[in-house]
Amino acid sequence: MTQGAAFPDYELSDHTGKHRKLSELQGQDPMVVVLGRGGYCPKDRRQAEGLLQLHREMEVGYCRLVTITTDNISQTNEYRSGVGAHWPFLSDPRRIVQKNLDIAEYTDPAHNPMIPHVIVLEPDLIIYKIYDGYWFFGRPTMEELRQDLRAVSRKCRPDWDITALELKAAWQQGRKELFHPYGKANLQTLSEQN
Repeated sequence: MTQGAAFPDYELSDHTGKHRKLSELQGQDPMVVVLGRGGYCPKDRRQAEGLLQLHREMEVGYCRLVTITTDNISQTNEYRSGVGAHWPFLSDPRRIVQKNLDIAEYTDPAHNPMIPHVIVLEPDLIIYKIYDGYWFFGRPTMEELRQDLRAVSRKCRPDWDITALELKAAWQQGRKELFHPYGKANLQTLSEQN
């Protein structure tokens, strides 16, 4: 994992058992991926509780959030429900992510979890920032994630500065592909609906 590289497009079962690909969960939005130890870890639970409020902001800010752990589907569902989360939790009991990224937490052979990480992604799963959460205070604060999401949104939203005269002229010319939700990914869907 390196900044600027593409994060692998893992396909894993979510908390309901449905197979989900990260690219489908992301769409064309910024996304935060939390790689965690699992529901047994009090640090992971505390982090998820902190993400509850931020997730509400992310939803209205058109950003996505996904948690991946080595828990099985039943444990994943219990973990998600136990913290009151409403974003997708993906289950990786075969440790595909852990092995692929070489992030086995070798200091805990009893649980064999991943070393916790938080990865902030630009659209197309491009890595913007990586936080190593082996120690709890290595994990990002909610304010750090807000700042990262602001930077990524500014970078990927052509209409970020709606006061720009060029944008107003583009709108008046009918060039709606520059504006959310009319952007490239949604133009085909919108035209199919009309």
